[in-house]
Amino acid sequence: MASPFDLTGKTAIVTGASSGIGQAIAVALAAAGARVAGVARSSQDETAQAVKAADSDYLAIKADLATTEPIERILDETLRWAGRADILINNAGILRRADPLEFSEKDWDDVINVDLKSVFFLAQAFAKRALARSGGAKIVNVASVLAFTGGIRVPSYTAAKHGVAGLTKLLANEWAAKGINVNAIAPGYVRTEATQALQDDPVRNVRLLSRIPAGRWGDPADIGGAAVFLSSRAADYCHGTILVVDGGWLAA
Repeated sequence: MASPFDLTGKTAIVTGASSGIGQAIAVALAAAGARVAGVARSSQDETAQAVKAADSDYLAIKADLATTEPIERILDETLRWAGRADILINNAGILRRADPLEFSEKDWDDVINVDLKSVFFLAQAFAKRALARSGGAKIVNVASVLAFTGGIRVPSYTAAKHGVAGLTKLLANEWAAKGINVNAIAPGYVRTEATQALQDDPVRNVRLLSRIPAGRWGDPADIGGAAVFLSSRAADYCHGTILVVDGGWLAA
C-alpha cells in the first residue's frame, strides 16, 4: 500500500522557490515524488539541482509576483510542461522593516501586493484550472506566526500574514466541497535571508532564542515536512488548517 504522503505523479507549483523556505519545500515535495515548477525572480539553478538530486523534474519559471501580470503565464507554462497542476504552494513573500510612524505607502503596497494580493489571485487562477479538470487539488499558503501576533517594525508584513490566514479559511469554506483543500503553514523564526537582520542583532537574537522552547532558530527544511503533509492525501480532511511550525514559540 502506498504511503499517504506519496506525491508520485503529482505536479506542484512553488512560488519563491529560489532560496530559503521555498527552496526547502520544493526539495521536500520532490523527495516525496512530485514534479516541481518553481517560480522566482532570481536564479533557480541551485533549487533545480537539488530537486534533480532528489530524482525528480524541475521547471524554472521566472516571474515577479509584485503584480498579477504573470499569473496566467505561470499556470500556462506549468500545464504545457506537465499537463496538469495538482499542488500550489503560495510561498513568495517580501518584508519591509520600519517604525510605523515612518512607514511609507510604497513599502506598504509592495509587501501587500506580493504577500497577499498575489496569494489570492494565483489561488484563484489555479483553482479555476483544477475545477475545469474535476481532479481535486491542494493549495498551501505560507503565513507566519505573525498571523497570530503583532511583531514589531513590520506593519505591512503583519497585516499581510493575518490576511493570508483569513484568506486560507475563506477559500477552504468556498472550495472544500469542490475537492480543493486550502490550508496554510505558519513558520516561526527560520534562518533565511529575510530574517538575517534579526539573526545579526545580538540583543534580538538572544531574546528570540530565549522565547523558543526548542532552543534554536528553525531551518528551512523544518517547513518541508509540513508542506508534504498538507499536499498529500494524508491531509484530505484538513480544510482551513493553519499548521504552526515554530519550535514552540506560540506555546511559550
